[in-house]
Amino acid sequence: MQERHNEIDIRSKIWIEVNGDPVFGRGRRLLLEAIDSYGSISQAAKEIHISYRKAWTYIKNMEERLGIKLVERQTGGKNGGGAVLTPAARDFLNKYRSLEAGINEFVDKRFRTFFHGGRHV
Repeated sequence: MQERHNEIDIRSKIWIEVNGDPVFGRGRRLLLEAIDSYGSISQAAKEIHISYRKAWTYIKNMEERLGIKLVERQTGGKNGGGAVLTPAARDFLNKYRSLEAGINEFVDKRFRTFFHGGRHV
């Protein structure tokens, strides 16, 4: 009988809460990154498969709970509307990405230590 080892892996999620309410995590990071890429809340929402209304609610809630302006919007007009991240949003995103990378690095290292690299249980 041939011995098979199942590959195992670890996944982790982190998010930031304010007064016990989730305010920022992977999904909202993806939203801000998509706004940065497309210059549009509407297009960003489509890209991450949520409604415009939900995206706008996320932005408003993040701004209120974090106490910083994240997105500058321009309403339509001759050249159309758009949205850009504020410098504060870019700074926050960079800090969050660094935090996320550091946590993932730590978790991966501990996982390899305890589970021999995930090759077998």
